Amino acid sequence: MRVAEDLNAALHTLFEACPDLYLLGEDIADPYGGAFKVTKGLSDKHPNRVLPTPLSESGIMGVAGGLALAGDRAIVEVMFGDFIALCFDQIVNFASKSVSMYGQRVPLRLVVRCPVGGNRGYGPTHSQSPQKHFIGVPNLSLYEMSPFHDNATVFRRMLDHGEPAVFFEDKILYTRPMYADGHIDDVLRYDLIGDPSVARVHIEDPDDFRYVVIAPGGLAHRVMGAMRTLFLQEEIPGLLLVPSRLYPFDVEPLLPILARAEHIIVAEESVAGGTWGSEVAQSLYSRLWGMLRHPIRLVNSADSIIPTAAHLEHRVLVQENTVYDTLREACA
Repeated sequence: MRVAEDLNAALHTLFEACPDLYLLGEDIADPYGGAFKVTKGLSDKHPNRVLPTPLSESGIMGVAGGLALAGDRAIVEVMFGDFIALCFDQIVNFASKSVSMYGQRVPLRLVVRCPVGGNRGYGPTHSQSPQKHFIGVPNLSLYEMSPFHDNATVFRRMLDHGEPAVFFEDKILYTRPMYADGHIDDVLRYDLIGDPSVARVHIEDPDDFRYVVIAPGGLAHRVMGAMRTLFLQEEIPGLLLVPSRLYPFDVEPLLPILARAEHIIVAEESVAGGTWGSEVAQSLYSRLWGMLRHPIRLVNSADSIIPTAAHLEHRVLVQENTVYDTLREACA
């Protein structure tokens, strides 16, 4: 099953199970079914709860926040993540604050689906990774889609938590297959550890590694490609950790693994500066200081807007060879 199909199936399951669930967004109704076909079939089955909207991201988010504050559940699709900046005020100043500013804790079940990332030739206004702009907002959780985590389970976790959540969906994942049985290819395997679960990708023995890469789901294939090449060419084994929830990110269950790593690398597609990766690194420094054998390395895209031309976009965004070069230099 492709990732987009798994996401679509998860939404169908949620709508059957939750009669108080609403979906809002632009072009989400059938027969179009959303820009990436993730909402296909939902409006035909649930016409009164799938609400196609005009181009008004702030208004959509305000209505969804109001539904959630009134006790319903709401999912919003922002067609391209770049436009979540237009929702910033409603998410940060209304939805997240509403959880705890009325004298008692109010459950607010709101998920903002946010397609992000480049490598699709969509240019500077439809390719960004804005995760870092939402780090550290009280009562706001950040999740990222991955090919390892069942979307129905992740959605239930986000909605049951009773706080707003932003769910980042890297667009390049939509057409890729979901992994389901611990097997990736002839070299790589994976399992799930911790709660909320973190996918651990390894080469044969999960306890045999020189480096650990921590990366969100959208980068997983690029990191796995680099790991595979490094192992086949130089027999250097590594480990990749892919968290489902980016923030808050509980590193405590992972410390026994990370403390044994010769090198730790945090990779993300955002431009450097106040990022999720730097947040993870500072959290690890405070806990592993004295045990680290080398500084934690960060991998980010170049300091640039994202070009439309494929060859220029390739130079700006983190690629498989970007990760490979970092790993090889670290392990030299």
